[in-house]
Amino acid sequence: MKTRVKKALTAIVADNKGELGELFVNAVASINKAASKNVIHRKNAARKVSRLSKKAHKILEAKS
Repeated sequence: MKTRVKKALTAIVADNKGELGELFVNAVASINKAASKNVIHRKNAARKVSRLSKKAHKILEAKS
């Protein structure tokens, strides 16, 4: 989970719009999977997804 989130964050910092979509989807899926298996709390997962999506959408909207 941490690795996928870090890869998505590095794509956000690098303004790599091409890879960001796929990395974002993988990171969200990984976070949700960890929450479903009770590795992390469901509200913690929701917070992580929300913060990551907020950053990703900011980059995607700025490039449009």
